[in-house]
Amino acid sequence: LSVEHEIQAATWNVAAVNNNPFEYWIDGSDAYNDLMSGVSEAITEPSFSDVDRPVKKVFTSQMWSDLKYEMQHMNPPVDPTDLEDVDQMWISDYSERRVISEFLSDSVIGKKRLASMPDRYTNTIQTASGELVFRPTVINCFVGDLSSSKKWFSAWTKFMFKDEISIKNSKGEVVTMIPYKMLSGIKKSKYPAITEKEEKVSIPLQVLAAAIFDAALLHLMNTVSPQWQSIRDEMCFSLNINKDRTIARIIDSEYYHSDIFFLQEVGNKLLHEDLLYSSFDVHVPLKFDSQHGQNSIILTKKNNWKQPTDVTESVIGLLDVKAPVVDGDLFVVDIERTDGKKFLLASFHGDTNGLATIPVVTAVHKYATESAPDRFLVFGMDANTYEVGVPDQTLSLAEFSSFYVSKGLTTSYGDTPDPSNYTTFHARTHLQPQLNKAVSLKDRNTKGDKNPKDNIMFFASQLQLIQTTKDNTGKGVYKEGMVFPTLQFPSDHVSPL
Repeated sequence: LSVEHEIQAATWNVAAVNNNPFEYWIDGSDAYNDLMSGVSEAITEPSFSDVDRPVKKVFTSQMWSDLKYEMQHMNPPVDPTDLEDVDQMWISDYSERRVISEFLSDSVIGKKRLASMPDRYTNTIQTASGELVFRPTVINCFVGDLSSSKKWFSAWTKFMFKDEISIKNSKGEVVTMIPYKMLSGIKKSKYPAITEKEEKVSIPLQVLAAAIFDAALLHLMNTVSPQWQSIRDEMCFSLNINKDRTIARIIDSEYYHSDIFFLQEVGNKLLHEDLLYSSFDVHVPLKFDSQHGQNSIILTKKNNWKQPTDVTESVIGLLDVKAPVVDGDLFVVDIERTDGKKFLLASFHGDTNGLATIPVVTAVHKYATESAPDRFLVFGMDANTYEVGVPDQTLSLAEFSSFYVSKGLTTSYGDTPDPSNYTTFHARTHLQPQLNKAVSLKDRNTKGDKNPKDNIMFFASQLQLIQTTKDNTGKGVYKEGMVFPTLQFPSDHVSPL
């Protein structure tokens, strides 16, 4: 971008893997590809695999009896009638199913959220002190020994019913509870696939389903590759444990020369990385959401800018009240460069379907033209636009570009951006609770999520684009046809710059 002299700006949504290091395909080693190909084959072609055993051979009746005992001795105990109903479901249905073809691959279980709902609440729990506690399962960074079902079940039962964890509730108060108490009922009004009887017993039924799900995955992994834990350990280190340090290192080593760097979906841990502050002043919203860790922030090059004023709330006040925007999604500052030039900088992360993007840009445009007409607008965003949209459901890049051009705006990809100039390229594996979204290794290039979501926006009358590029390697280089995140680039969004 040019305003008398060059401005270098970049934007990057640094989110990606949250809890499950196996959720997305990565550009991995031969050992990783062999493992994940074996998992895909076992799930997609179970008739050709000896993995697809009856559930009761993988998660035994004795295991279910132990879980019933724990729920009977809760304070207060689970209603005996509810337990009897779930017990009948176990005897007549779940215990007789095949573990792959009739449980893991059952789309109805997915629609009922019987396994994915308890996974959401207990997969990875952040304590009040900020530490992480993991359910013993394949699909997180649990560090215990999962080499046998006996070891797994002992750890799983202790975690679910014995381990007291201090967390912050919705009011910010510190409370202590066991993971079982964190489960929430499944409502038929929200998930119509569930029956009224299942709704009534949904808590103990979720315990059963979650236990079968975890036991099934463990059986699958130990059968396909007993060395899977060492592969996961490497992935957890790169994609989870060391993710924020890697992001800070990439920014410090490759983008230290940037005048402005917009970041989205930033959590607390990244802000504690010293490298982030080597070349930049770090600005965060007054309403920083520390609980969900999905904040938009702005970095400005040290010694080149004065202290900003957060005007986010003024912009939010111009929004359509129905726009799906929460604290941390949008951050807007009024800031002056040391040479006296004034700017309006904005960083934004849109909702999954992109439905908040046009309302937010409208509000920023209104504020810029009415309250800050003498400021240069530079706006980095994950707009969540799609190559092909669905009217009133997902925002297409074509619809978005027609809109912003009508407002006198343009982006780093121009007035008529190429919808196949992707800034995301990821594909879900079979190691996650929603198998309907999974693709195989051979199909990941054709069936993966490839969309043009990220850009930098500005007024065409104020600034002129000099050059643009993107990065999915962490080395200032974009590698075509590669899924990401990778072990070296722990985000599922490129960095347009």
